[in-house]
Amino acid sequence: MKSKEEPQFFNKAREYAFRLLKFRMRSKKELYQRLKRKKFEEETIERVIAFLKEKEFVNDKEFARAWVESKLRRPLGIRRIKQELQIKGIDKKTIEDVLARAKKGYNEDSTVFKLAKRRLARLKGIEPRKVKTRLYSYLLRRGFSPEVVSDVITQIKPKLTEQSERKFDG
Repeated sequence: MKSKEEPQFFNKAREYAFRLLKFRMRSKKELYQRLKRKKFEEETIERVIAFLKEKEFVNDKEFARAWVESKLRRPLGIRRIKQELQIKGIDKKTIEDVLARAKKGYNEDSTVFKLAKRRLARLKGIEPRKVKTRLYSYLLRRGFSPEVVSDVITQIKPKLTEQSERKFDG
């Protein structure tokens, strides 16, 4: 038999979950962790998540799609986005499906090239070898594949040399 306090805890947990969802979409795992951190009982957490899923406030597939869309606008690389989704508790199949759909309209090479050019402008007056290292590290941290980053840096190399020559001529 359920205790009289049980509905009270369910309502508090549900209100807290709605407060979290007011700011942004959340994955099922994120909500679970946040409710657990607030020391709600396991059964209460499961009931709240089931309620939210039933009412379509929590949908991991929709969450993953929105997450990918927002992160590609930042822009971040597919590798980093995949890692973030794994941390958020999204299952492997959903991640693969959402990323496969996102890759159709996404050109990683041109994105990396634009980012590299923008970053290169901020690194004026620095030795070319350091610029290359910093640029490479920056692009990898953003989650782009090492192959694409290397290709783009190779394309930009003449600009690195030209930039350093201006430094020493001036």
